[in-house]
Amino acid sequence: MSTSYKHHFSRFLGAGSWLHAAAHSHHPWPDVSFEAQQQAWLDAAELIDGKWDLVFGEILPRAQAHVARRLGLPAADSVCFAGSTHELLLRLLSCVGRRPARVLGTDGEFHSFSRQLRRLEQAGLAQLEQVAVEPCETFAARFADAAARGGHDLVYFSQCFYNSGFVVRDLAALVAAVRDAQTLVVIDGYHGFMALPTDLSAVAARAFYLAGGYKYAMAGEGAVFMHCPPGYGERPVDTGWFAGFGALSQGAAEIPYAAGGLRFMGATFDPTGLYRFNAVMDWLDAHRLTPALIHAHVAALQERFLQGLSHSRLDALSPARLLPAAGQPRGNFLCFRHPRAAACYSRLQAHDVIVDHREDRLRLGFGIYHDPADIDELLHRCKAALAEI
Repeated sequence: MSTSYKHHFSRFLGAGSWLHAAAHSHHPWPDVSFEAQQQAWLDAAELIDGKWDLVFGEILPRAQAHVARRLGLPAADSVCFAGSTHELLLRLLSCVGRRPARVLGTDGEFHSFSRQLRRLEQAGLAQLEQVAVEPCETFAARFADAAARGGHDLVYFSQCFYNSGFVVRDLAALVAAVRDAQTLVVIDGYHGFMALPTDLSAVAARAFYLAGGYKYAMAGEGAVFMHCPPGYGERPVDTGWFAGFGALSQGAAEIPYAAGGLRFMGATFDPTGLYRFNAVMDWLDAHRLTPALIHAHVAALQERFLQGLSHSRLDALSPARLLPAAGQPRGNFLCFRHPRAAACYSRLQAHDVIVDHREDRLRLGFGIYHDPADIDELLHRCKAALAEI
């Protein structure tokens, strides 16, 4: 991809001297999302309560269709939206009748999952079995073995792990390894959606898929979604009135659920994120920017950055510290393990470089708003900031 798209992000990138290298954390929004944000306000002002007819009749179905097409889903109505992945996780857990719920996960899941499961375990409401992600080269086989042993109410794993960038290539193999037919299987795709080409057609009838707009979908908060396979979690106990929005006239004696993924809806929410999401997806379509093209662009920038590092002597960014190891599939960010990751972050921030760190992991992420000149400047600032670490 030789065309530069940086100018489409002028509102986010136009102020200050910051060099943003955290697409994996909070991806800048393209300018088209600004007009979408305004349109959401204008629609609310014009329609007032009637805006929900527009949201459920037009805005949300458009967003469902965008998700379904990019993931190879057989039906767009399997997609539900919410304000956060945590919200949807709690509704999924409410579908498990057993307490403590028996959960299989990994030691590389994001806090939305790991913090909640640890607290539920502390309260005696869940039993969590964790499979170590590292060593990455054996993860798939080890996780499949654990899933095949069975006895789980919920099985949860990431498509791309937030604290390393390691990518599970064969999602279908891990889903197929789950022994028990009624176990809820959940793929956390937040670092995969719109960053990696993803085809869920082989697992759409069996697995849930969670992702959202905050990262590579470039739409910000409030546009989290979940693909919900039919026959699993048909009546979540944690439920809001929008899960039966189309059947409110049936009366209080009934607890109806919408068909498809909307059975996992909550209550009143801010639909502005869906406006931004649709605007960004329409913009990507207009420029024929697919996840495959975006990933190829980022991979080339990653290679340029790593080649540039090979001529330096930066211990913090040495090849030996890179996760996952060379040859393992990687998402759209680079992760370096270093005991002084927090100090590296602070030094880079002092040189007007925005990255982030998670415990002992320093993460640098690229996107379509970067070009080769940005990578060269990033290398220059890294060498200045990290020479003494």
